Amino acid sequence: MPDSRCLPPMFLLKGTYDGTTTDADGNFTFETSEKGVQVLVITFLAYDDLRQNIVVENYKPQNFTMRENVNTLDAVVISAGTFSAGDNTKVSALKPLDIVTTAGSAGDIVAALNTLPGTQTVGESGRLFVRGGESDETQTYVDGIRVAQPYGATANNLPTRGRFSPFLFSGMTFSTGGYSAEFGEALSSVLLLNTIDEPVQEQTDIAFMTVGLGLGNTQKWEKSSLSFNSAYINLQPYQWLVPQNVEWNKPYQSFSGETVYRYKTENGLFKAYAAFDHSDFDLYQDDINRPTPTRVDIANDNLYVNASYSGVIGTGLSMTAGASYGYSKNDINLNADTVDNGEHSSHLKLKFRKSITSRIKLAVGGDYFITDFNEDYREQAGFAFSSGYTNRIAAGYAEGDVFFSKNFAAKAGLRVSNSSVISETTVEPRVSLAYKFSNNSQFSFAYGDFYQTPRQDYLKYYQNFEHEKTAHYILNYMYNVEGKMFRAEAYYKDYDKLVKFDANGPFPYNNFTNGGTGFAKGIDLFWRDNKTIKNLEYWISYSFIDTQRNYRDYPTTVTPSFAAKHNFSIVGKYWVEDWKSQISLTHTFNSGRPYNNPNSSEFMAGHTRNFNNLSFSWAYLLTQQKILFLSVTNVLGTENVFGYNYANNAGPDGTFARQPITQPADRFFFIGFFWTISDNKSTNQLNNL
Repeated sequence: MPDSRCLPPMFLLKGTYDGTTTDADGNFTFETSEKGVQVLVITFLAYDDLRQNIVVENYKPQNFTMRENVNTLDAVVISAGTFSAGDNTKVSALKPLDIVTTAGSAGDIVAALNTLPGTQTVGESGRLFVRGGESDETQTYVDGIRVAQPYGATANNLPTRGRFSPFLFSGMTFSTGGYSAEFGEALSSVLLLNTIDEPVQEQTDIAFMTVGLGLGNTQKWEKSSLSFNSAYINLQPYQWLVPQNVEWNKPYQSFSGETVYRYKTENGLFKAYAAFDHSDFDLYQDDINRPTPTRVDIANDNLYVNASYSGVIGTGLSMTAGASYGYSKNDINLNADTVDNGEHSSHLKLKFRKSITSRIKLAVGGDYFITDFNEDYREQAGFAFSSGYTNRIAAGYAEGDVFFSKNFAAKAGLRVSNSSVISETTVEPRVSLAYKFSNNSQFSFAYGDFYQTPRQDYLKYYQNFEHEKTAHYILNYMYNVEGKMFRAEAYYKDYDKLVKFDANGPFPYNNFTNGGTGFAKGIDLFWRDNKTIKNLEYWISYSFIDTQRNYRDYPTTVTPSFAAKHNFSIVGKYWVEDWKSQISLTHTFNSGRPYNNPNSSEFMAGHTRNFNNLSFSWAYLLTQQKILFLSVTNVLGTENVFGYNYANNAGPDGTFARQPITQPADRFFFIGFFWTISDNKSTNQLNNL
């Protein structure tokens, strides 16, 4: 019988008040006036209820064996490849607040994620590169619905930012591989962002920043609520004061807004999310192959809306349904030449989840994606070229969670997907296992096949492709105790059918194939501690990766130019009570990345110098609802180089001249004043201060 030091088990005849609890030895006795066949119900804290048919008149003493309940806080969780953030997660590697309080992130979700193992800082891009995968191998979802354009517009070799404000989101799941069969069209990673289900109160948030202005408001009613954030960014005043390594004709400016509407029904929650932004900028970019700089003038409009419903139907059957629409339009001027493109994207989603027993849960669902892309290119001399494609992807999946015990669980699933643009169907098995061998330690293993339709840059010129493919193998160890977490993960990714094309592409006249291959293998380590030293919270990340590819126009198999072998980050946050301040420091180190030097006979043999970035932030609590925030990125002004552009032809001395790809500025300074107005007069935008 269960431990008698706990509250004793209870025995009850179903449908009656007749029953009792056991004594210290697990024995029980009670009287009843019921007769015949009855159901004896046995309940005990942290154990599954047990039901036993008995005949009252013929009942004889017997032993009952109960099974531990697997839905307890200390039950095993499948953690291979997954980092979670949110108040309701059992294991949180990051918190939503980390997005805005991590020095160097500047409120950008992707920048904060780049301090986690498995990611790489690709400073000339600003996008998310995961475990040897390019940025387009990661898919982003808001409330389970895909976002086709998660990044802002930018020019070549200038970093961009994610489009989303962290203040509207309560949770985040970032998978570095081995993710659920619910998600597809991503070779490396998925990023799941969940908007706040129910705000605590009505409030207004105001921001005055060196780069612009921000305004947010939340209204709350009995069954519904509405939140919005808006921002106007204009870098021109800032760039008058801070020297730039870029020749701006018209610095970046944007207007953006996001809103979430929520309505609670009797059995579920309806959400509607919308985001819009307009951005434009104009600059001159040096080109080593041109005698004069190229003028790049870009205007971008982006709209994303989705609606989702999650609720319970009948007994124990939960349903999630949603739809989204996205539109992105770019007007690009390259000197006197123009490029105009637009993308319409939609996603329909339906998912059902049912607990067959307390130990078996089944999920089935389907997705339908529509992408319509068109691009027109015109030269001043009169040449014009139009390209584009329409792709419809239909996918279905089934997945089961099985808890063999509180310490051993498995997840197995299958996803089937068909892409119309390449007329091919994929079958993608996924499986994960987790075993908890002590109160605070467990192992997880994950395997899966993942397919992705080739990227937009290729499909707009050529559609006779196959799906690109990778297989993930992940072994994870996790130690988790209150205030401390350690993760160690080893992985191997096997790439196949990657896109290849002729040199100096991709262009319409290239020969495209799926003849590319590659692999990525490595070890990720992560340690987080907010317990050992009072008021100090810190985490340390280290990744080692060995990855090679033969794809694009590569003549042989080599490490791609975006991959650094060693990646290290340390983030620290310290609360200084006397100063009413939180001080944060972040140091990021990447070993040198490969680049191709045509002056060398060996392809991709060059390596940049190591990347170093020390960033600092200071949040000062003026009053409980007013915060002064200062941050400096790359405090030491380290001259990081991300690669080189080489001349197409050798000079008179027989060597190819080169031009470094560097940061747009040596440092980035940010000062902001954040003011929250709310009924409780205590909430602020950094609500742990």
